[in-house]
Amino acid sequence: MNVVGFAGYSGSGKTTLVEQVIKALKQQGLRVSVVKHAHHNFDIDQPGKDTFRHRSAGAFEVVVASKQRLALMREFEQPAQLNVHHLIAELYTGVDWVLVEGFKSSDLLKIEVWRAPTDAYAGMPALYPNDDFVVAIATDAPQNLPQPTMLAVLDLNDAPSVARYLIENAQRFDYNPDNYAL
Repeated sequence: MNVVGFAGYSGSGKTTLVEQVIKALKQQGLRVSVVKHAHHNFDIDQPGKDTFRHRSAGAFEVVVASKQRLALMREFEQPAQLNVHHLIAELYTGVDWVLVEGFKSSDLLKIEVWRAPTDAYAGMPALYPNDDFVVAIATDAPQNLPQPTMLAVLDLNDAPSVARYLIENAQRFDYNPDNYAL
């Protein structure tokens, strides 16, 4: 499997780009999984549902499955700081691509999503000058990048070209879990 991160600050367009890259990779017949970092306490379950009742009763894990999907919910007795590699290890290994959204300080190769300041977006500092894991920059304003770069500069508004960049450089993103500490 190939793994690539998409990193940038809130409001830069990461989710929109990842959504469109998923579609572009799927159109090439590739199977895609996503790992998303959540900053908040989140819940995918609903009060009153059987799975919610099972978790409320104290189950450590609840797996619910149908003919169309599977979901695993795990309750940690103590707060757990999982890194991105723990989450990748939970995925089905038969996928072609894992797109990681968030985890901007991880040691994964990543595409930075960067926007220049506008009236609608305050702008944030670029990651690439200080992050050796950034291998490309997806931007809508290449002329406004804060520092010159030899990195690949991709069009943030052209997801098919971002997907093409990934496919053409797939060997670079080959994921070997033995290279990372869990």
